[in-house]
Amino acid sequence: MNEFNYIEHYKKDATDFDYFEEKKGTTAHDERRVREYIISKVQKNVKSILDVGCGRAWVAKYFTPKNIEVFSFDISITNPSRAKKLYPSEHHIGVVGDSFHLPFADESFDCVIASEIIEHVVDPALFIKELFRVVKKDGELIVTTPYKEKIQYYLCIHCNNKTPAHAHIHSFDEKILAGLYKGNDLTEFNYNVFGDKLLIIFRAYVILQLFPFWLWRIKDWFFNTLFRNPVHIICVYNKSK
Repeated sequence: MNEFNYIEHYKKDATDFDYFEEKKGTTAHDERRVREYIISKVQKNVKSILDVGCGRAWVAKYFTPKNIEVFSFDISITNPSRAKKLYPSEHHIGVVGDSFHLPFADESFDCVIASEIIEHVVDPALFIKELFRVVKKDGELIVTTPYKEKIQYYLCIHCNNKTPAHAHIHSFDEKILAGLYKGNDLTEFNYNVFGDKLLIIFRAYVILQLFPFWLWRIKDWFFNTLFRNPVHIICVYNKSK
């Protein structure tokens, strides 16, 4: 099997698929709760955020009106370029590059966000190490990913090899994520699991979409206490002062 050329793959992915397409139904509700969970973890005094794998650039849309500097970072020029047009601001900077070789100095950002990205990368430990490198002292790296995902494979009609669905090549839980980085500058690792597969199956978003985040979070905690079947995990790596 040929080595996965992630650079060319995700450049083509960004041009062939519309990351800014409006989502509906269960998917829209699920993505909303991921965003809200991330927002709840961002420290109140941040002045700069690096959004790695910016996708539809919701980070810039939410934080730049608050006078927080946001760098929308992606491996393809497509998404940062479109993000800049949609969310023009003196606080919004689009950057193209490789997340394994970030074009930033050490300790450049108060907060780094990588939402639903790490399951796609070829070397998760190296990915976390490089992202944490650019976090300022007393800053944080926030990562979300599917929780204990059972990766499904399909037979590619082009190469006749198995290929993972949605290009997810890794599955994570809290132990795996905590073990990805053990540097002396890591002061704390904490996590939450959230989302409930049972509620997704029964399309409970019709009612739950009316809940504010704090109330939805209580409901979510209750169901995951009873059934322990979460969809996502969010973890925060804090850097020492």
